[in-house]
Amino acid sequence: MKKLFSLTLALFLLAPVLQAQTPEEIQVIDPPFWWTEMPVNELQLQLYGDNLGLYRASTDHPGVKITKQLAVDSPNYLFLYFDISDEAEAGEMEIVLIHHNKEIVFNYELKTRESMKGRNNGFDPSDVIYLMMPDRFANGDPSNDTVEGMIESADRSDPRRRQGGDIQGVMDHLDYIEDLGMTAIWFTPMFENDMSVEYGAYHGYAATDLYKVDRRFGSNELYKELVSKVQERNMKVIMDMIHNHIGDNHWWMDDLPTNDWVFDYEEVGQTNYRGVTASDPYASKYDSVKLTSGWFVPEMPDLNQNNELLADYLIQNTLWWIEYSGVDGIRMDTYVYPDKDYMARWAKEVLEAYPDFNIVGESWVENVPAEAYWQYDKAGVDDGYQSHLPSLTDFQFAFAARDAFNEEFGWTTGLSQLYYVLSQDFLYSDPMGNIIFLDNHDMSRYFEHIGKDEDYFKMAYAFLMTTRGIPQVYYGTELMMEHEYRGGDDEAWRQTMPGGWPDDDRSVFTEEGRTDKENEIMEYVTKLTQWRKNAIATHEGKLVHFIPENNTYVYFRVHEDQTIMVAMNANEEAVSLDRNRFAEILDDFEIGIDVISDEQIDVSDDIEVPGKIAVIWELK
Repeated sequence: MKKLFSLTLALFLLAPVLQAQTPEEIQVIDPPFWWTEMPVNELQLQLYGDNLGLYRASTDHPGVKITKQLAVDSPNYLFLYFDISDEAEAGEMEIVLIHHNKEIVFNYELKTRESMKGRNNGFDPSDVIYLMMPDRFANGDPSNDTVEGMIESADRSDPRRRQGGDIQGVMDHLDYIEDLGMTAIWFTPMFENDMSVEYGAYHGYAATDLYKVDRRFGSNELYKELVSKVQERNMKVIMDMIHNHIGDNHWWMDDLPTNDWVFDYEEVGQTNYRGVTASDPYASKYDSVKLTSGWFVPEMPDLNQNNELLADYLIQNTLWWIEYSGVDGIRMDTYVYPDKDYMARWAKEVLEAYPDFNIVGESWVENVPAEAYWQYDKAGVDDGYQSHLPSLTDFQFAFAARDAFNEEFGWTTGLSQLYYVLSQDFLYSDPMGNIIFLDNHDMSRYFEHIGKDEDYFKMAYAFLMTTRGIPQVYYGTELMMEHEYRGGDDEAWRQTMPGGWPDDDRSVFTEEGRTDKENEIMEYVTKLTQWRKNAIATHEGKLVHFIPENNTYVYFRVHEDQTIMVAMNANEEAVSLDRNRFAEILDDFEIGIDVISDEQIDVSDDIEVPGKIAVIWELK
């Protein structure tokens, strides 16, 4: 075994047995504890230890009964299913395992649920999400840069290695994130990723234990404290999960529970990375299998969610983290790659258990229809599929926003890209639920992508804050962060934040540590993002837009309590907008107040818009 973790005596007590036993006979128990009065009554326990599959279990705990117990291909696993009734008592539940004349007795804790107040609140278009990679944000506890028994330690000389960022570093800089105007934080995964140095799993997407926070980030307890501290600020936390794959150093891989727990790499190889295949009515079986069964990379075994035991395990793991940590939402990685019926079941059961919760699925596909396919209650699709997924990562929006400022203006190019991508929103069941973004941890940084044009950057950020959807801002975007080519391409846009490490020569977390240009863009980003918090038209208002003309794009967000006009001019020179073109909305108003400068304009006449700017007016 590469690594198996014993239960502590706090988790169970070894009772007198007929033959001497040791606690190590149960090497793993997942989940480590559960709760009474949960929104679901079923509990699956996965027990692992030498020949545990030969044992049979019993319990006399009030309100609890064992409904199933299953041995599997490996003799070292025992799966127990319990019904935890509403009358079940919190406390230590004694479980007895017996095989012939051998007996193992241990206590399993059923906790009392915490108050739901301030927890599991979901996210919606009133939020702005700050996406960060904890390893790259700030190192608040250098003592966990190297952890005894874990393979990789931090090495700041190599950007492909761990840099040492951790949970404490995030907590130390929550003021910075809140001051920006962000209302939610999405952390890339913090699960244990005890992978090889050569692979470099600082990103968190190669889990080796789905019930543990990586000790180089902190601990489960510290993660829970982080969630609480964020929520105390009336902000939210979105947890990143992965059900498509694990890391090849996951302890399962030394002794798989069943022969079909993961797909056979020798048979299927790597995935084809064509997410559109899942919704393609003409897809071949070969391509479909390749998408869902192929491994994402050779270091990431692909999980077989058609295995009922594994499906139950993954869903229960989700419910455990929601209940334990209190997170407000989940971003599910590689949503289109697993079995899609499983993903629909997962989303449905999670949202039934936590109705106020929200989920966004990473749907990186090639076109809008293939993206819209994955959202709940999709009309017009006759294959019978219902995903139950509320929110999508709107990559089509990102692609349009990236192309809009990299092309000459035309009928289908330049700012027209923004118009055309939004004009396809009829395909979504709820486009307001889409997560919209300019860049993320898997894409080149936006400022770099548009040729480091500061004016275009501000225009794009204004668009992000005022159009439909739920904005997401990648860490460092608020500084117009550029690339730093010291490793692979991914590492070029996954830099550390200057000032997040004790030996950094400056700190972007302070005004004094930022350059004049960084302070200028920070002021713009902060003012616009803070303004958006109370701009109800951006949360709930109807979007009305006009066909781009002469390299300009004008749109409105219309709400009964607020109307906002946005005018984007990508020309070098100022332009005059014909007021009569927008009379259907402007006839109800007299003036517009610039949300950045507070200057007023008369909207009863033609409107002058300076060059290379997006102006946002609140209409009065």
